[in-house]
Amino acid sequence: MSRPLFVLLSLIWIAFTGEQVRAEGTPQEIISKAIAEEDAEIQASQIKSLLGKATPEVLQLLRQWKDGEIYLYTDAAGSKTVVIPEGEKDSEDKQIFHGLSDGRILNDAEGKPLKLGSSDVESADTSSSSRMAIKAVMDMAALLDTDLKRRLQAIQNIGLEQDPEKLPELKTALAIEKDSSAIRALNESMAFLEIKSDDPTVQLAACRKLGELQSIPSQDVLKGIIVEASAGGRPELAVAAQASLEQIAVHVRNVNTAGTIFRGISTGSVLLVVAIGLAITFGLMGVINMAHGEMLVVGAYTTYIVQNLFGEGLHLSPFGISMNIPGMNATGWLYNSYFIVALPVAFLVAALVGIGLERSIIRFLYKRPLESLLATWGVSLVLQQLFRLIFGASNVDVSSPVWLSGNWTVNDVQFGWNRLFVIGFAVIIILLTWAVLNKTSLGLLIRAVMQNRSMAACMGVRTDRVNMMTFGFGSGLAGLAGAFLSQIDNVGPGLGQKYIVDAFMTVVVGGVGKLTGTVVSAVGIGVADQSLQQILLSPVLGKILVLVAIILFLQWRPSGIFVTRSRSLES
Repeated sequence: MSRPLFVLLSLIWIAFTGEQVRAEGTPQEIISKAIAEEDAEIQASQIKSLLGKATPEVLQLLRQWKDGEIYLYTDAAGSKTVVIPEGEKDSEDKQIFHGLSDGRILNDAEGKPLKLGSSDVESADTSSSSRMAIKAVMDMAALLDTDLKRRLQAIQNIGLEQDPEKLPELKTALAIEKDSSAIRALNESMAFLEIKSDDPTVQLAACRKLGELQSIPSQDVLKGIIVEASAGGRPELAVAAQASLEQIAVHVRNVNTAGTIFRGISTGSVLLVVAIGLAITFGLMGVINMAHGEMLVVGAYTTYIVQNLFGEGLHLSPFGISMNIPGMNATGWLYNSYFIVALPVAFLVAALVGIGLERSIIRFLYKRPLESLLATWGVSLVLQQLFRLIFGASNVDVSSPVWLSGNWTVNDVQFGWNRLFVIGFAVIIILLTWAVLNKTSLGLLIRAVMQNRSMAACMGVRTDRVNMMTFGFGSGLAGLAGAFLSQIDNVGPGLGQKYIVDAFMTVVVGGVGKLTGTVVSAVGIGVADQSLQQILLSPVLGKILVLVAIILFLQWRPSGIFVTRSRSLES
């Protein structure tokens, strides 16, 4: 074919297809024609012409049609118009309508807006074929959604439906998809659809593809294929499905192992965050503080207050006195930054409460462990009742900021953002605590007083002030722990009681006064707890076995993993 002839034919084709596009009209005109069309097949084909062209406005129109919110109006001349109601109904139960195809308001003979009642219009009904066509257009629009999360959900839904007619839509989406996770999901969904094919070759390839993709959701489908293939005398298909199941089973074991380790580390991090303050007050100072759990609650409630100050404000009724504290009414990124502000505030508030507790009670009970245990237990009960009087007996709602919600999925292993944050949070707290104790003058004084109080006092160290600052620092760390626990647990007056035993257990197993031991103990207990729960399939039994193991360990090594050695005669 000569080049001029090729150009001429190309121009003719472009002109022809352009006329077709113009003949089809706008999406609103296409939907309007489809609604007015009486032939079900033509109606479905008109709707399907919108595949890949559906804007949010078009999708809204299709939803309105499906929900019976679009009508047909027949004028005096017998001409039908597809109309949509506009505005509110008047006292006579009538309202204004506008045409779907052109968007113009219907007018009467005098040119005024025409108001119609329910008896003047008829609902534009949908047939089964039109509803299927509408669903196909919406599914295709979902496959092309700009939001990856919604796009993945749509791909997975189509795959689980196993409707072979949706295969062309998935292939179209695959041709333009760029994201690797979406491409994998498309291949998986296509295999789900192809496994229902009548072609044995296609079905066999789909079985193998699901095994290669290590598709966890396909296990039930593959088991069904094995049954069908065995009954239908197709051993090759049954063998392929069985091989894919074995591949997936190996993958599931790996996913469970990785998930268990991650959950164990995150559980250990929670224990570590809770216990690190106690490692200061109990491990270094030797004070058995049963009110340590309430320091957690102080931090959690402080986070609740900060959140409400960033939001719509706070209503409290302490001791029956009604108080309304106005908020900033922040939205977006400003509101989601409340947690960053809450962390240092929770530390300071809990530290001040701890200093008050030390100045008023604890300082009179040093070297008297039984009395300090009973006194702080009483303080714990008083604080719990105080929380109930101020915030109420019910749990309060503390919402997570957007950047702590959701999860990160890697090869089917889910890593929750809040759990990842607590791991990083625990690491930062440990490093800061180590730096304070080993690289600052306050840390030097703390270590001197705790190792030999009398000698430090003889050297001019104000031991009372050091005790106060140490106890305040440990309480502040507990407040930080409470701030984070507000993101993963219910915040109420009894929050601290859930963790106080675990915190003491973690500190004692690690070795009293040893930060390194606290870290090792927390992670070890967390991983052991999650592993036993996974193996025994019983959280309660797993927890019991962990406690028994700890008791036996302390019988063998009473001083914990790391033994504290000191030249002090007091130790």
